[in-house]
Amino acid sequence: MNSHDALGALWSLGELPPEALAEIDLTGQDPVFPSSFAVGTAAQVSIAAAALAACELGHARGAPRQRVAVDMAQAAAESTGWFTLDGKESELWDPFAGLYRCADGQVRVHTNFRHHRDGALRLLGLDPANATRADAEQAMRGWRALDFEQVATDHALVATALRRFSEWDATPQGQAVAAQPLMTIARIGDAPPQTLPALEADTRPLTGLRVLDLTRILAGPAGGRALASFGADVMLVNSPNLPNIAAIAETSRGKRSTHIDLRTEAGREALWRLVETAHVFSQGYRPGGLAGLGFSPETLAARRPGIVVVSLSAYGTQGPWAGRRGFDSLVQTAMGFNHAEGEAAGDGKPRALPMQILDQASGFLMAFGAATALWRQQREGGSWHVQVSLAQTGHWLRGLGRIDNGLLASRPDLSPWLADEPSGFGLLRAVRPSARLSRTPAGYARPSVPPGTHGPSW
Repeated sequence: MNSHDALGALWSLGELPPEALAEIDLTGQDPVFPSSFAVGTAAQVSIAAAALAACELGHARGAPRQRVAVDMAQAAAESTGWFTLDGKESELWDPFAGLYRCADGQVRVHTNFRHHRDGALRLLGLDPANATRADAEQAMRGWRALDFEQVATDHALVATALRRFSEWDATPQGQAVAAQPLMTIARIGDAPPQTLPALEADTRPLTGLRVLDLTRILAGPAGGRALASFGADVMLVNSPNLPNIAAIAETSRGKRSTHIDLRTEAGREALWRLVETAHVFSQGYRPGGLAGLGFSPETLAARRPGIVVVSLSAYGTQGPWAGRRGFDSLVQTAMGFNHAEGEAAGDGKPRALPMQILDQASGFLMAFGAATALWRQQREGGSWHVQVSLAQTGHWLRGLGRIDNGLLASRPDLSPWLADEPSGFGLLRAVRPSARLSRTPAGYARPSVPPGTHGPSW
């Protein structure tokens, strides 16, 4: 499927005006990074959809339509999430993370958070205080891959067995994901259309809209960053009790950042005060996690009629894995991408996709869903719930087709798309927004700052 067809299908899924597609310019073609999958197309289409939907919402608020151009190579570069701070690249992976050989296959373990790493090592019978990677590799050989996957899940850890596409397709979860659309945008309550401030022709299309971003790991933060780049006032809400990853310096561009402890009554009251004037509530907690604290989509819609709730999960809302934790690297492994890339390379050695495209594309799909639901709220009223999952994005990526000799492509030089900007973490060098809006350029009005820099107020 080419980019224009894929964008058209996504646009139809959102029930947006087809005439708006005349304003899009898509350039480039796969491969733009070394992969047998259409990672460039996935990046370009998800970014273009988010930008065009934001502009269409701006048009509904009184601004003229404007052209949106997205080059595939820059879109893929943006989706790498590459950045440096004060000239240094951060170490993004824990030494224990990655693939391990088991008695009958391989398993990938995610250990970037200390509690996940220590839990996995203890499950292997090792002491986290002195275990080495070699110790973990030796211990893992005594496990069957599916057994370790299940026991890790039972212990609230994150690990998955390496599967082929055929093996994933045969699982109940693979069948559940295949039966669902790429994403859902559903009305969940009654409300009149919200009165949004009118836009001037030279004002970014999401100016005046307030977004609460309760996400932490790549996909959700990338979605909030995209909304900020189109003018939204985005408030990143972190727990003071949970760890973050180094990429927060890059994904926090354009956002305010506050600490709220939702385990306390005072914290929940602070969040409700923010909700009172918010237009979008985006969250990436484990399914049911926020509902247990009183912030289910239905409760949010009842307290703030007209709100758009965006929910991210790893494996979707249907099937036996619906409540399972997961990250991009694990979903790639479980669904068959790592195995398929190894087959395409001819050496059979499992390998990851060249960027965490399931995270990145899912993030831009969250932004697309938020803008689309806001557009529909203006026309139809109601409160809305957008649901995106890494696995559904993966199924969509697989459906975009394979790239002959794609692994022979060279990784492009990112320097033409990089920009330096100050941040609360140091001098940040990162990829500029790849969506080029003809009249109101995308960009970040605020520098990224550490969690808790701002108070919990707009």
